[in-house]
Amino acid sequence: MKIISTKREGELKIAFEGELDHHAARSALSRISQLIDIELPRKLVLDLSSLSFMDSSGIAIIVHSYRRMNELEGSLVISNVPGQAYKVLSAAGINRIIQVDKALV
Repeated sequence: MKIISTKREGELKIAFEGELDHHAARSALSRISQLIDIELPRKLVLDLSSLSFMDSSGIAIIVHSYRRMNELEGSLVISNVPGQAYKVLSAAGINRIIQVDKALV
């Protein structure tokens, strides 16, 4: 799992590459929390376009990020969600509380 971050004008974008499963979740959660605490963004964008697989561990990371952004009175958007990850997020109902933008395929 590779995590790439960029920040501009109050927006922190975090892009994931590879598989977001229970093996990668702990280090990913730690890194995302660290980035949020350092940057204190007004908007957090989680870009899943290069994600090849996601299981329920990804949901935990998204919910944690959502809660942290609420504490900061900021917003969270999940963008470029590939089909498999979109099914996982939809089954969990994440798209009812967080903006989820499906990848155009």
